[in-house]
Amino acid sequence: MTIDDEKRHLREVARQTRKQISAHAKAGDHDAFQNNLLQVLTKLPDWNNISGYLAIGDEINLAPVLKSLRDNGKVCLLPVVIGKAQPLLFRVWEADTELEQGPLNTRHPAGGAATGEPDILLVPLLAFDKSGYRLGWGGGFYDRTLGEYIQRGRPIISIGVGYADQEVVNVPHDGYDVALDWIVTETGVRKTTANKKVQA
Repeated sequence: MTIDDEKRHLREVARQTRKQISAHAKAGDHDAFQNNLLQVLTKLPDWNNISGYLAIGDEINLAPVLKSLRDNGKVCLLPVVIGKAQPLLFRVWEADTELEQGPLNTRHPAGGAATGEPDILLVPLLAFDKSGYRLGWGGGFYDRTLGEYIQRGRPIISIGVGYADQEVVNVPHDGYDVALDWIVTETGVRKTTANKKVQA
């Protein structure tokens, strides 16, 4: 079985797992997640721009955290898919920003919005492991974006966001996959074992 085959199999299992976890999440889980995310964000030095996402389906809702950060002077960005095999573009998300539909039911600021580059990238996931490797939907957009930033020396901190029970023993990965720096769940915050360069 190839790595792509392993990913496809795990993706199907993880998709069902996340759906069940979300459906049975306790009332306080989301508040706990937001508190944990804000905890790590307040400890990370020298950042101003943060990219999140607007949740689809059973993804964790980041909008309250992003709105709070925006109210406190941070620049909030949303990712835009500009084409297959291309890194993500990021547009500024203000309170009155017009949104438009993107691929896979995503939503992002319309074309007239200002663009920016994130210092911190919040990344959705279907599954993750302790090393920081994540499984997404298979488009490779986040890995390609992180790889492009690393290649040109642009500092960026990547934080995977999900439920604790989405953790698996091992996410299949190859040379194109980029491990995340942090994982935040409703149960806590952890720095991954693959990336130890980020301190908080």
